[in-house]
Amino acid sequence: MKQSRVLNVLSALANEHRLEAVRLMVPKGPDGMTAGEIGAALDLSASRLSFHLNALEAAGLIESERKGRNICYRVNYATLRDLMGYLLTDCCGAHPEICSSLMACDGGPPGAPRS
Repeated sequence: MKQSRVLNVLSALANEHRLEAVRLMVPKGPDGMTAGEIGAALDLSASRLSFHLNALEAAGLIESERKGRNICYRVNYATLRDLMGYLLTDCCGAHPEICSSLMACDGGPPGAPRS
């Protein structure tokens, strides 16, 4: 992951509502959450929620899919994995075993899509 992309992703996460939205969606796996569920959990109006979800999607942190009358959002685990990999590269110097468990991410919760 290039540094400019990392900065874009971190910038998107540097907001309490967006960070909490991602944290809400991570355990939901490929099923994700509807915009209504996210809005209710974060106590955000539809317009404010839309603003935050658009920022997360533009950064590649989440993906959306229309399901009937709802839009479902789910975390892009590949982006999170790449971000963590970038942040942890050379984190342990000459001792990679120190952070090997952090780098052993399999792409998300069971059943999560892998990109």
